[in-house]
Amino acid sequence: MRCSGADARTIAARVFRSGEALRDRVATYGEIIDVDGAVIDRGLALAMDAPRTVTGEDVVELHVHGSPVVARETLRALLHAGARAAGPGEFTRRAFLNGKLDLSAAEAVADVIDAESRAAARAAQANLAGALRDAVDGVRAALSSVLEELAGAIDYPDEVPEPARERVHALVGEVDAKLDALIGDWERGRFVREGLSLAIVGPPNAGKSSLLNALLGEERAIVSATPGTTRDVIEESFAIDGVAVRVLDTAGLRASDDAIERSGIERARRALDGAAVALVVVDGSQALDADARAVLENTRSRARVVLFNKRDLGAAGYDARDDGERDALSGTVFDGAAVDAVRRAVAAAGWHGESLDFARPHLASARQADAVARAREALAHARVTLAAGEPVDLIVPELFAAVAALGEITGAAATEAVLDGIFSRFCIGK
Repeated sequence: MRCSGADARTIAARVFRSGEALRDRVATYGEIIDVDGAVIDRGLALAMDAPRTVTGEDVVELHVHGSPVVARETLRALLHAGARAAGPGEFTRRAFLNGKLDLSAAEAVADVIDAESRAAARAAQANLAGALRDAVDGVRAALSSVLEELAGAIDYPDEVPEPARERVHALVGEVDAKLDALIGDWERGRFVREGLSLAIVGPPNAGKSSLLNALLGEERAIVSATPGTTRDVIEESFAIDGVAVRVLDTAGLRASDDAIERSGIERARRALDGAAVALVVVDGSQALDADARAVLENTRSRARVVLFNKRDLGAAGYDARDDGERDALSGTVFDGAAVDAVRRAVAAAGWHGESLDFARPHLASARQADAVARAREALAHARVTLAAGEPVDLIVPELFAAVAALGEITGAAATEAVLDGIFSRFCIGK
């Protein structure tokens, strides 16, 4: 139980009894007592004095046993002693307000908590360590230096020369290029955090469910030689290079008179439309039928991986494949090497051939991406003004707007409404 604030030690003295006085950063053994003096539990109290604490305030932690009853009664004792329950993200919000971390790092705390993959956790830790703050502060500093020069030239025109137009134009372009890279990392960072969506599609009896089981390493989907066994979309997840992949096994795509199967096929088409990557599976052991050719033709214009399955039974379909499938894989889902090849191909399609640097600063929310977009819009107006040969000092409002927008990312220019929106998604107290 963590209590943070100016009265933390006073409140702790009302619920913790020990023969020793609490000392800064020294664990003390004693009893946790209720309002009547009855012992709730025996445990440790750890006092930490401001400002060297996580919130920048005095903090006292009570370390008790993990029984829900003990935890509940300890909380009741603290509330009766004068504390109140923390709101969502309140400790992290206090840390931000007391200068212990910037707003981008505060948001990264929530991302660490919500991380569902090793990659998402590593990316969040990078921002928590200040990677995004450093990148944004560097850009803001460059723009601020130009603003300082322009302010001096405006206030003291006879003493301070106006900065050269060409240099200002070049600097604004360099800043915009850095912001453009951050926007690109926002797109990549989204699937690192949320997972890459992958839809397994193909005609019936091609081996889609068998491939799902092979990717998961368990018998998750029912496998049958009877076409149309899969009637609904099955969603599971696995990891590639630490990145979560949300995989959807779908009903076989074909023409059908069965109303239930048609419903499953329609759901499969919707899953395909919403997936980042399509994993197309066809029977490559025999000549391709109309259903297989239709699936291949309809997915050529999107990110996909094609597997001609059942290589152990033949390769007639694979050998006769069209030019659109020249880079397709051929193998059997019961061969570990073939499944590994599918994993690598999915990664290449999902990551667009790039290696993922999880330590690189990245935008972690739509709020941050919107702030960068507004900064770039202001810089675009500034570049138009400079290119048109207008006086350099006319770009001051645009530079101020860009600096202010970027300040929202780190919290240098965040409003109470912005803070409320950010911390509302935190778990209670964190």
